[in-house]
Amino acid sequence: MELGETDHQALVREMHEETGLAVEPGALVGRVTRGNYAIADYRCTVVGGTLRAGDDALAARWCDAAELRALPLVDELLDTLEQWGVLPE
Repeated sequence: MELGETDHQALVREMHEETGLAVEPGALVGRVTRGNYAIADYRCTVVGGTLRAGDDALAARWCDAAELRALPLVDELLDTLEQWGVLPE
């Protein structure tokens, strides 16, 4: 987050920068702390843009649950998303 930003403002900005998508933030699904990072995850509705990888990623794509489970993810990400009940079917 940048100084003075709300969670929703930071989410909209970061989603556009990192994925090329314009989103409308929805409900908070969970918060977690990993190292020095406080992470808040929200449901979002895509309202525009074109999915693309940001400058710090090799690719971006939509995945179902099986495809997501096959990806190399950071520790605890999949378990956390499962606990929050937000994984795609």
